[in-house]
Amino acid sequence: MNQLQLFLPCAAGVEGFLADEVHQTTGLTGHDLLTGRGGVLLRASWRDALLLNLHSRLAQRVLVQLAHAPYRSENDLYEIASGVAWEIWFTTRQTFKIEVTAQHSPLNSLNFAALRVKDAVADRFRAKSGVRPDVNTQWPDVRIHLHLTTEHATVYIDTSGEALFKRGWREDKGDAPLKETLAAAMIAASGWDPHGEAPLPLYDPCCGSGTVVIEAAQIACRIAPGQRRRFAFEKLLPFQAHVWNAIKNEAASAEQASPVAIFGSDVSHRMVDFAQRNAERAGVAHAVQLRGGDALQRMPPCEQPGVMLLNPPYGERIAAAGSAGQNASERAAQRAQGGAVGREAAHTEDGGEFFSQLAAHWKKNYAGWQAWMLTPDLKLPGKMRLKESRRVPMWNGPIECRLFRFDMVKGAVRAPRPGNAPEGAPGAAAPAAAPAGAPRAR
Repeated sequence: MNQLQLFLPCAAGVEGFLADEVHQTTGLTGHDLLTGRGGVLLRASWRDALLLNLHSRLAQRVLVQLAHAPYRSENDLYEIASGVAWEIWFTTRQTFKIEVTAQHSPLNSLNFAALRVKDAVADRFRAKSGVRPDVNTQWPDVRIHLHLTTEHATVYIDTSGEALFKRGWREDKGDAPLKETLAAAMIAASGWDPHGEAPLPLYDPCCGSGTVVIEAAQIACRIAPGQRRRFAFEKLLPFQAHVWNAIKNEAASAEQASPVAIFGSDVSHRMVDFAQRNAERAGVAHAVQLRGGDALQRMPPCEQPGVMLLNPPYGERIAAAGSAGQNASERAAQRAQGGAVGREAAHTEDGGEFFSQLAAHWKKNYAGWQAWMLTPDLKLPGKMRLKESRRVPMWNGPIECRLFRFDMVKGAVRAPRPGNAPEGAPGAAAPAAAPAGAPRAR
C-alpha cells in the first residue's frame, strides 16, 4: 500500500487546476504527478488517497488502478479481473458493483463486459474461500470501475464512494444547481485567493442555493470539503481508523475565520433561504452575507472593489435578473400578484436584454471590479457589449462552456461587435485542458 497508481477524474478543462491542487495537498511533482486528458494520474501512498478524498475540491473521485492490459474480447476482461488480488481490498461480507465507461471500445455490449468482470471477482473469491460476495447495484460497499479504450482495459477500485462533489451540506437546491466541483473550478480559474497579501472580497449576484459562495467561504475558512461526509475507503481492508482520525483532526485544527468578506444575493428569496441553510450545514454561515435582490439593482456589497463570480441562468432560467426583460406593466402586474420572479422563469429568448442591462449597471456602479461569468453562450461578450480580458474553456458535464472575465471600467458600454475574439487571440485565455496524447509531468 506504500506505492499506488491513482487516477483522479475531473471535468474537461480542469486538469491543470486539479494537478496544482494535488501538488499543494501531497507535495508530489515530476513523474509522480501527470496531467492527462480528463484527469490526473499519480504515484502515491494510501495515506495520500485519504488526504485527496478529504481535501480535493476539483476531483470527481479518487480511484486506485489495479490492472491495465490490452484486450480484444470479454474473455480477456475476465482474465484481467481474475488476476487482481481482490481479497486484500474487501471481504465476502461486503457487496460490490461494476461500473463501466468506454471510449471507442470495439465490444458490442458494455453490460456484458460488466457481467464478465463481476464473474471474475466472484469466481476468485469462491476459489479462495468457497464463498462469493453479493452484488448490490444501488448502495454497494465497494465500487469497481472498468474503463475501456480501443485496445486497453483498466480496472480501478473506488476509494470515494459517492462522487466527491457531494460534500454533505447541500440539502436545499433549486433547478439545475451548479456542481460544487465546478464552482471550485471557477474559483481556481479566477485566481481568487483569500489568503494572499491583499485578498479581495467575493460576490455572487445570482447565487441560487449558494454553491459558489459556500465553496469560497470554505476555502477562506480552510474547511476541508470532505470533512462532513463518509467515504468508500472506510469499508476497505487497508483502512485504519486511527490514521483517518488523525488526518481529519489535523484538517479540523487548521480551520480559521475568513480573512475576507464573501457575499451572495439572488432575486428569489426562496433561494436565499436555501443558501442560508446550506451555509449553516457547511459551517460557514458566519462567513457569508446573503441577501435578496435584483441583479440589475443591487449595488456593490462593500466599498472595496472585488471579484464577482457567477453562473447566470440561461434560456428558461434567465430570470436571475428578476425584472430583466420585463416592461413596466409586466413588473407592476407581477407585484400586484405578490410574486417575485425566480430563477426558473423566462422573459427573453436568449437573455440579450438582461445581459446588456447588467453590463450597463456594472459599468456604472462596479468600477474596479472583476466579473467572471460561466456560460455555454460563446456570444455572451457581444450581448453584454463588453470586451472580455480572459476566456477559460470549461465543461459543465457534457456542455461546453467558457468562463469569461470582464474588467469593469466606468463608462458607456461599447457598441455590439459582430463576433468574439477566438481563443488564443490577444486577451483570450489559453485552454486549460491538457493536449491529447501522453500525460504531462507537472
